[in-house]
Amino acid sequence: MYEELKDDAIFKKVGGRFKLSALIQKRVAALLAGAKPTVNMNTKDVIAIAIREVLEDRIYLEPGGEVRVRDEFLTPGTGESNV
Repeated sequence: MYEELKDDAIFKKVGGRFKLSALIQKRVAALLAGAKPTVNMNTKDVIAIAIREVLEDRIYLEPGGEVRVRDEFLTPGTGESNV
């Protein structure tokens, strides 16, 4: 199990367990489809990457359910991660 999920702070950060689950699921799907991670981690575990991105406020779930990378983590004009 992922230790970060044992702390309620991560659930509060995104607005609850269901929103966190949706955010992680959608981000994992994007990473598996070729999206660039916004964190430097020495792992291929896309779930761990998505959790770290949530903890570092690098990604969020829009009201319509779309996952977005925060602007400060995008290279200007490209939409690509600057990590």
